Amino acid sequence: MDMKAFFKLSYGLYVISAHSGGKDYGCVVNTLQQVTAQPAMLSVAINKNSVTTKAILESGRFCGVALTEAADMDLIGTFGFKNSEAVDKFAAFPTAADQKGVRYLTAHTAARYSCEVKDTLDLGSHLLVIGSVTEAEILSEEPVMTYDYYHRVVKGGTPPTAPSYKGNQEVEPAGKARWRCKICGYIYEGNPLPADFVCPICGQGADHFEKI
Repeated sequence: MDMKAFFKLSYGLYVISAHSGGKDYGCVVNTLQQVTAQPAMLSVAINKNSVTTKAILESGRFCGVALTEAADMDLIGTFGFKNSEAVDKFAAFPTAADQKGVRYLTAHTAARYSCEVKDTLDLGSHLLVIGSVTEAEILSEEPVMTYDYYHRVVKGGTPPTAPSYKGNQEVEPAGKARWRCKICGYIYEGNPLPADFVCPICGQGADHFEKI
């Protein structure tokens, strides 16, 4: 089976958030999608070990925003590679709250969707959460970020917890020297890799990079 065939499927890049126990949770996903129009329902596949998943199940609600091409590595790295139990991911970014008090990002987001959980499906490593949309709003007209744009232009990696993670099969054909972060998958192009280089996604130093 040619795993590269899965690269031809189209994805976006989203931040899913939830509020539980007086705390805000959030993570990056590429699996938020509409499943029906009448009634309006969305689904999201999210890692079962994610603390955001736990918050969604506890509260019965979640909010999703579609990121735009203007979203930078600071935002993506914070929500994609840090833990909500250890870090207040929302502290450094503009946010608002929906009618149920779930916070969501407002900068570099094209639209937001508030959902009430209606059903779940165990997918092994991930949980498919199906939600009924209770609020929806366009936030900007900036171009939405596709997963292809994220990899080609932003040069971002895929967390091992993501459903689309394919390990070393994500490596593109070699051109100039390339170095991969062993923690988050971010790829640096250039030779040599600066000794003081810090990964823009997960904050690891040059000693956590390997040549590919």
